[in-house]
Amino acid sequence: MMDHRRGPVTPRLILRAMVPNDAPCFFALNSDPAVMRFTAEPPIGSIDEARRAIEQYPDFDPARGGVGFGRWACVLRESGAFIGFCGLKRLDDLGVVDVGFRLLPQFWGRGLATEACAASLAYGFETLGLTRIVALVLPNNAASIRVLEKCSMHHNGTIAYEGQTALLYESP
Repeated sequence: MMDHRRGPVTPRLILRAMVPNDAPCFFALNSDPAVMRFTAEPPIGSIDEARRAIEQYPDFDPARGGVGFGRWACVLRESGAFIGFCGLKRLDDLGVVDVGFRLLPQFWGRGLATEACAASLAYGFETLGLTRIVALVLPNNAASIRVLEKCSMHHNGTIAYEGQTALLYESP
């Protein structure tokens, strides 16, 4: 079985499985109000909580109930800095694979989310052999909608998910 902990490499990014040393940056990302306002998740409360979340993340490990792939850390190739995450996640309750991304605000507006999302979609189709990938996005998240559209995903209605109404985007 192929190890999907090592994700794609793009001109500016390396996508790889998160490690416990990423906890301070993962905490900064997932506790930032500007980032979290477009998610249905509560903010992470501490670096220790972030570390536990990383250590307990099962998606890459089928032996722990995972599907063998998941969300990767986005790391700048030039500096090795953790700037967020992007990747694929199986939403068992919907029976679909979702592409999702989240970057620290200081990296917004540079095309990095588009680069990571496009690489994740290509990986899903070309490496994993998926035939359909969706994205769920809150209607007021204009920046993420632009990223999805730049990645050739198209709007296909709305869906109730985790207590919110989300726009459903699909791969072509």
